[in-house]
Amino acid sequence: MTDGFASAIGTGTDWSSAAKQCLDNLTLVPGANVGLLYVTDHLADQMGSIATLLRGVTGVRDWVGTVGLGVVGTGVEQYDRPAISVLIGRLPDGAAQLLGPLTDGTAPLDAVQPWLRDHAPLLMLMHGDPQHARLPTLLTDVAGRTGGFIVGGLTASRGEQAVLCGHDSGPGLSGVMFDADIAVATGLTQGCTPIGPVRTITKADAHVVMEIDGASPLEALKADIGPELAGDLRRIGGLIMAGLPIRGDDRGDRLVRDLTAIDLERGWIAIGENVSDGQPIQFCRRDADAAEADMVRMLEGLKRRLGGDAPKAGIYVTCVARGARLFGREGVETDLIRRHLGDFPLTGFFAGGEISNAQLYGYTGVLVLFG
Repeated sequence: MTDGFASAIGTGTDWSSAAKQCLDNLTLVPGANVGLLYVTDHLADQMGSIATLLRGVTGVRDWVGTVGLGVVGTGVEQYDRPAISVLIGRLPDGAAQLLGPLTDGTAPLDAVQPWLRDHAPLLMLMHGDPQHARLPTLLTDVAGRTGGFIVGGLTASRGEQAVLCGHDSGPGLSGVMFDADIAVATGLTQGCTPIGPVRTITKADAHVVMEIDGASPLEALKADIGPELAGDLRRIGGLIMAGLPIRGDDRGDRLVRDLTAIDLERGWIAIGENVSDGQPIQFCRRDADAAEADMVRMLEGLKRRLGGDAPKAGIYVTCVARGARLFGREGVETDLIRRHLGDFPLTGFFAGGEISNAQLYGYTGVLVLFG
């Protein structure tokens, strides 16, 4: 426990044994008033029961969280096995406000207008159901109405898509808003590295790219990936991605999307995102070494922003395609966090999409630190 925060992780054969181990490892914080709960999808159907138990034992009323294929804690990852990760904290009265669930619009914001009149939500931690069609629009609308910087992630589950907010668990978007007086810092790390120049989509229809720079998208792809991969396009699945640079972003951030199909006859490519004429595109490659180097860059940048002080607590949302799938073994990311920032209460999960600045990312990691 550090300065009003504590975290724990627990595993077991079922939800009750995992919850018991988690609670045995959790230091109770007197006056704790906010809790984060992440469970692996083995326990998704019992998330409500887990939250009820935690509420009773810890005294924390307000809980938010969701489901991932894995969860993270201080120096540890638990992937594809029954596991629970928890963070509890004591914040000043009124410094945090639950929001949601939002499904068809931003009406739930009307219910929290009294809080918004007295508080500026500098940071918002939100969780979303990836099957909800209006999720990107909801993120944009919430950011526009509140002025908050939205981070978080999407549920990753082979079963129930549980998103927890207070006593509610359902679809849509929900989470917690933090007052601007709460010191926080957040960073984004990419898991793919560019392999070619930034090009321009000159003809597109929905998610199908028909022209790049006025010519065949397939030929542009082959030129960027090199002759070895171009000679056997079956090898690029899961390795080569489409990067969509974010306009107006001076950090070089990009949304990375899968290549979902290639039309060899017409030279078209399809990607996992709707695109439009005039939009920039840059092909990328999944690269463990580059991903590790970029994570170190993010961590050292956050360390400088904190003035060298150890964080009081943290939340790490990482893509299901990272972890052992990218680095070859479990624990690389949590080891890097510990090595560069030290030991502190940490929770998080392996997400089906990551949220930073109200944008939906893939193959990235989002770290939030309380200072």
